[in-house]
Amino acid sequence: MAAVLEPYIYEGGIHKHTLITELLEDLGGYLIQKVPAATEVTLTMLIPRDDVHLIDELGKKLLGKLTKAPLTGTEIAVVSPTLASHHLPHSACDVAEHLRRDGANTNMIGLARGMGRRVALSADYERKLINEHDIAVFSFGTFSDCIKNKKPKLLEGVIVPKIVTGGPRDLKTEDIANADMYVGGIGRVAHRLRKSGELDSLDIMNQKVGEVVEGMREEIAKDPLAVLPPRVMKEIHEQVPQIEDVLSPAPITLQLDGLRVKLPYEEFHKKIEDLEFDEGIKLSDLARITPSKMKNYILVKIKRESEVGFTA
Repeated sequence: MAAVLEPYIYEGGIHKHTLITELLEDLGGYLIQKVPAATEVTLTMLIPRDDVHLIDELGKKLLGKLTKAPLTGTEIAVVSPTLASHHLPHSACDVAEHLRRDGANTNMIGLARGMGRRVALSADYERKLINEHDIAVFSFGTFSDCIKNKKPKLLEGVIVPKIVTGGPRDLKTEDIANADMYVGGIGRVAHRLRKSGELDSLDIMNQKVGEVVEGMREEIAKDPLAVLPPRVMKEIHEQVPQIEDVLSPAPITLQLDGLRVKLPYEEFHKKIEDLEFDEGIKLSDLARITPSKMKNYILVKIKRESEVGFTA
């Protein structure tokens, strides 16, 4: 039985941080992302549950800190009704930043039409792009009537879990058609969300998103993926060296049921499809590989064990 992997973030000095990555590899874990900044480094990792204490002990010796990151391995769309200044102020950016603190990869998406009650809708292209993510967090405004009666149109056609944020604290999830969850206290403001009440609301949002993610992981566990996304990520790094030349953040972005590979589809999809595993099988046997709606990247959606008949 495969070890249960748990998501953590290590923050510490860049000096000797390779001791952490080497131990992680020896334990059978995966390094998801490394972000160096001057003398500091941030490592996002999946660590075998029984071995977390070993990484923690080494981290303390290096004067670093290991914290649980429940959103690691997820890609979340933070959606704003438009790119106009009255819809995309500081709050949407703070929502995305706060989700990243718990390990999520986030993409900001401003819809083309959300400026008036009669034209509040999203294009088919936008819906397909949002549906490539694990979860969509919609950043709405401060008026209850607008959130209840106008904005739900923007949620139509989105099949991934939809979490709505807005200013009113008295609204309930059932008040908003098509929403899976509502989090109040995060409205449209002209300043960064730095007050204690605002930060509490962001913490509640992360907690609610974490609950949704945990539910999705439990659902996947009932019919496991044919191969773990971090294992595919590792094989891409080893077999497709061009990924090291990608300058975009998170060249390989993990999702709960797949990956987004930030290489041009036409040029590299065959290499991704022909990725070989030790078991003598190719990735194309285990996953659906299609062009992404985002910059024509490569989208990999892994099949379930029931569909393939085995796990790699």
